[in-house]
Amino acid sequence: MLQVATLAFPFFGLIFLGFFAGRIFKVPAEGLAWLNIFIIYFALPALFFQLISKTPIEELANWTYVFSTSFSTYCAFALAFCIGIYITRGNVAVATIQGMVGGYANVGYMGPGLTLAVLGPEAAVPAALIFCFDVALVFTLAPLLMAFAGTEKLPPFKLALQISRKVFLHPFIIATIAGVLGAAFHFEPPQAVDTILTFLSSAAAPSALFAMGVTVALRPLKRFPVELPGLLAVKLIAHPLIAYLMLGVVGDFDPVWVATGVLMASLPPAATIYVIAQQYNVYIERASTAVLVGTGMSVATVTLVLYLIASGALGSDLVRPIP
Repeated sequence: MLQVATLAFPFFGLIFLGFFAGRIFKVPAEGLAWLNIFIIYFALPALFFQLISKTPIEELANWTYVFSTSFSTYCAFALAFCIGIYITRGNVAVATIQGMVGGYANVGYMGPGLTLAVLGPEAAVPAALIFCFDVALVFTLAPLLMAFAGTEKLPPFKLALQISRKVFLHPFIIATIAGVLGAAFHFEPPQAVDTILTFLSSAAAPSALFAMGVTVALRPLKRFPVELPGLLAVKLIAHPLIAYLMLGVVGDFDPVWVATGVLMASLPPAATIYVIAQQYNVYIERASTAVLVGTGMSVATVTLVLYLIASGALGSDLVRPIP
């Protein structure tokens, strides 16, 4: 347990440092803009590219794994969406955001750094696959359901173009595709370029976690919706359980890939949910509360998942030894 706490503390510690900085220093949210640009367009894409481009290409085409983890995310989304439909008596737009609270984990900012630190470089490929297909799933479901609700008023062709643009022009997905091509053609960047990529990769996790803490601190905590405990139970408990069951039933996966899938599923709701709520002017304050409260609660649930991994309950003693 001490080993698990030693692993978990630096990650949540960086989030809380960012949170306290956001509360103490009265800097407006616009002050995060350049840091977010650095993280989203440079640091995390460099991390994805470096790790994936050095992976044997046959490991990247594990479609059974993609199906298992994506279906787990969809199940969690559908379960939370149904809770939302029941609570709102059929409000599809609000239920869509509630579904994302229950199904869309913080796989971008928290996922790569945590999985790599806990499970090692072997977790890079499954983490990248989960991120890419979770993003594709959410960025497809959200506009489609909003269109069904009447909030997204675009003709079908323009809606399909918007979805494709959001999915394939996301910098993380571009970096992943570039990494796959690099692995396929055994591309090795020049030493100077590789050094820059290493610098950027090293800064990715701490910058992302600190920025996440600041982002959560700047979100208003005004309304605690009655449905929030149920939505967070789906996200923090049901989602990783579904992922574990799917990965156990569908295929005989490497224990590191199983642990990565469960750990990524156990992460709290993504801050992106608040941005999407703002975009559609739906569930804004309550989405902010969900991200803030979910991140706080995930300290306990993610630490529990780390303990289960370390104890061998997920198939093997996988946590990397502490120096």
